[in-house]
Amino acid sequence: MENKDQYQQAAQSKYECLLFDLDDTLYPVASGISAQVTKNIQEYMLQKLGMEESKVPELCLSLYKSYGTTMAGLKAIGYDFEYDDFHSFVHGRLPYNLLKLDHVLRNLLLSLPIRKVVFTNADKAHAARALSRLGLEDCFQEVISFETLNPTYNEKMPISTNPNTRIFDIDEYVKQPNGDLVLPKTPVVCKPFEGAFEKVFEIAKINPQRALFFDDSIRNLQTGKRLGLTTVLVGSSHRLSGVDYALESIHNIKEALPELWEAEEKSTRYSGKIAIETYVQA
Repeated sequence: MENKDQYQQAAQSKYECLLFDLDDTLYPVASGISAQVTKNIQEYMLQKLGMEESKVPELCLSLYKSYGTTMAGLKAIGYDFEYDDFHSFVHGRLPYNLLKLDHVLRNLLLSLPIRKVVFTNADKAHAARALSRLGLEDCFQEVISFETLNPTYNEKMPISTNPNTRIFDIDEYVKQPNGDLVLPKTPVVCKPFEGAFEKVFEIAKINPQRALFFDDSIRNLQTGKRLGLTTVLVGSSHRLSGVDYALESIHNIKEALPELWEAEEKSTRYSGKIAIETYVQA
C-alpha cells in the first residue's frame, strides 16, 4: 500500500479559508443597491449633518477614497453622530427587494469543502438582510461586520462635542496633499487598512498564506495581497496589480478556480482506495 501521508498531502487543499466581501461581490453592482447606498449617504450628510448640498457629492467621494468608507471619513474630519443612526439611515431604507435568490451561487458555495467567511465594512443588520435575500445566510461559517471590528462602537466618542470645533478641510488636503495639512486618523476600523485585515485574521483565526480573498475593490485587494492573501477581483475579467485572479462574476468561480474542488475529489478518491485495499488485505 502507498504511503498514507502522500495521499493526505495530495488531498490537502491549498486554501483553508475563503474570505468574501459582501456588497458588489456576492451580488453584482447592477442590482442597484450600491447606487441607493450612495444616495442615502449623501442624504444623511445633507439632512443630518447640515452640509451644503453643492459640496456633498464631492466630499462623499473624497472621504470614501481617503478612508475606505464615507462614514469613517466623516468621523475622522470631526463630525459627531451615532454609528447606529448612520447605519439605520443608510442601510435601513434600502430596497432589498432588488436582491434576488441566487441558487447558482448558493450551490457553488455549499459545494466548496473549505471554510467560508464574509468580511464587510457594513453593519451586521445589513449583512444579514442581504445574505437572506440572496439565500446565502447558511453558506458561511462566520460574518465579520462593522460591529465585529468596532466592538466599542456604541461608546460616545469625544468628537465635535464643542459646537465651535473646526471641521478638517479635506478638500484643501486633496488639492494640496503635500502641503502642511496632515490627514487625521479615523476611529473606525475598516477596509482597506491593514489593521482591519489583521484584526480579521486574529478574530477568525485565518492564516493569510492559506486564504483566498474575493472583493470588488482594487484597494482592498492590494492591501490583502501585501498581507499574504491570494486575491480575486470580482466584477471584471481584467487582472490588475495586486490581483491574482479576475472574475467577471462570482458565478465564474469554479471555472476560474477548479482547484478549490479538486482537494475534495482527491480526498474522496483516497478514501475509496484505502477502503478497497483494506478489503483486499482482509
